[in-house]
Amino acid sequence: MFAIASDDVEEVRRVLDSGEAEPNSQVGPQSALAFVLTNERLKNKIGIVKELLAHGADPASLKNPDSNPPETMTEEQIALLSPPQATTLEGMDPATRYYISMADNPNVRRASALIHRSFFRPLARVRYDIVGQHRALEQLFRVLSMNSQSFSVAPLVILLCGPSGHGKSLLARKFGSLLEVPTHTVNMTTLRSTHDIWQSHSMNPYEEPSTSTLAEFLIDNEGKRCVVVLDEIDKAEDEKFLLSLLMPWEIGRCSPEAGRRHIDVGKVIWIGTSNIGHDLVFAHEAGRPDPYSSLSREEYVELMRQLRPVVSDRLGASLVSRVTTVLPFVPFTEDEKMAIAAEALFTLGKDIVQTLVPETVEGLIRRALDDYLPDEGARCLYRSVSNLLLDFSM
Repeated sequence: MFAIASDDVEEVRRVLDSGEAEPNSQVGPQSALAFVLTNERLKNKIGIVKELLAHGADPASLKNPDSNPPETMTEEQIALLSPPQATTLEGMDPATRYYISMADNPNVRRASALIHRSFFRPLARVRYDIVGQHRALEQLFRVLSMNSQSFSVAPLVILLCGPSGHGKSLLARKFGSLLEVPTHTVNMTTLRSTHDIWQSHSMNPYEEPSTSTLAEFLIDNEGKRCVVVLDEIDKAEDEKFLLSLLMPWEIGRCSPEAGRRHIDVGKVIWIGTSNIGHDLVFAHEAGRPDPYSSLSREEYVELMRQLRPVVSDRLGASLVSRVTTVLPFVPFTEDEKMAIAAEALFTLGKDIVQTLVPETVEGLIRRALDDYLPDEGARCLYRSVSNLLLDFSM
């Protein structure tokens, strides 16, 4: 309760990670989740809700009068009455509603269960960092499950492809931090030779600056789990610069320099991000019976089937044949866009939003969606919200 009352997301994460508190603990007569939703003084409500859900808070507690009672009622009255409005889906802002609904979705729970008993289990929390892409995450968890059960002996190589602003780089950057393993991020746009990739320093804005090159990073973490992110892999000046990845992706060994011993990179998780397939993804979406609705598993598998040869044509069949999985990132649904805009509004305009009535907040969110550009994804929603807040405060 004290961590929640502090309105500090980092503190809530700390006590949950350490086990000092449980996500389904009672706070007085309420569950922790209900307590957060009904506390109007919290400015970081969405962030705290996400932490509780990511650590296993059960949304079913919101429907239970024993853990989410109406205020100042007798036990007989509680059994007959609905829960507080703020704890119902109708009473939540679009972002909170999105995360609560997702956590209560049996398909999402089944997908997360695929990695429940594996080293990759912490990655299930990434659903609370990224809006949408449920089918991509489901397929990712399937691949990770197979890898953890030794159904595959080849190195783990994942390509995230599709339009900008849909979560590819964010997912890639979250991998290492959630798994608590070292990460090295290579900006592939800077390569000017085959040798450059091994001499590249990490360029992740979420990591501490490092003086280590990729070769030094791999030596320091030889034989250990670690993550290498190849950001914008399709934008290397020449696809021939990627040929030095053939051996590490095939047999888990690399030799950054001729005459040097091979480095064991068999446990490295290689993640590439790319805009390849941008046009294909949108064409596939437009051809669906119900565009911009949630994809079925069958639709997503078909999109994967269409995308892989496109990636192969661009990066070369010799390289892509060594890739474990190519995951297309798809356009947002209307609810997902609403959730992104709402979270942007509450994140960027905490003090302003606290003074607004729900109708005004809803209006700002919908105005932000008027500026939505599918090619830019979430970035344009954050920009639109920022401009709206600037106008509103003047």
